[in-house]
Amino acid sequence: MKALSQKRRHPLAVIALLLMGLLITGGLYAVATTVNQAKASTTSFSANDTAEGEKLFEANCATCHGMGASGSQDGPSLVGVGAASVDFQVGTGRMPMQMNGPQAYKKPAQFNEAQTHQLSAYVASLGAGPAIPEEHLLDEQGDAAKGGELFRVNCAMCHNAAAAGGALTRGKFAPALADVSGKHIYEAMVTGPQNMPVFSDANVTPEGKRDIVTFLKQIEANGSPGGADLGALGPVAEGLFVWVAGLGVIIAFTIWLTSRTS
Repeated sequence: MKALSQKRRHPLAVIALLLMGLLITGGLYAVATTVNQAKASTTSFSANDTAEGEKLFEANCATCHGMGASGSQDGPSLVGVGAASVDFQVGTGRMPMQMNGPQAYKKPAQFNEAQTHQLSAYVASLGAGPAIPEEHLLDEQGDAAKGGELFRVNCAMCHNAAAAGGALTRGKFAPALADVSGKHIYEAMVTGPQNMPVFSDANVTPEGKRDIVTFLKQIEANGSPGGADLGALGPVAEGLFVWVAGLGVIIAFTIWLTSRTS
């Protein structure tokens, strides 16, 4: 009994227990994440949508993403990215990319809505991933106040508190969110395009995402009731404007007085 007690108290036993706890926790998290992704892929696509989407993919996307969307040296694998990722990237014109660069730019969409739906269907068939959001999550009838709070906590550090966008590192940027559809805003949150993190339902619930969309659409509709927003950069831009304009007025007034004295 004494020998057994000494073994249990061995320092390595504590480390082994900690490692075992970490492995079990990580395994449970991975399983839960997989289940959530599978549940997210509930958007129903017809077999015809999937077949037509495969043809479009092979003709327009396989050059970079490989046959079967398995990836290549020019583009990542799309297995498991979900329909929402395709709908966002293709629907906003970011894909296909116009040229290689640090970030894909928004541009007029190359495919129409039906073709985008078909491409989404094909990629969704390759593996579980985030689905295109349901209509009730995009009705812009959520809690704008709560959405504003969530936005300031999770998004404002990159997109600006007024959603006017901002610069990042290495030539990248967080785009302004005006004139972006609620569907694409929601899809960006669940897929994490470019440098944006993924906000899973564990981080921000579907209702929370609905609130954020409501908030963004509300501030977009309200505009800038206080006058020119000066890029919505806050007191720095406003103070600089007052300083430059005020200093300019003082200089102009000084010149006018000097000319009158002469």
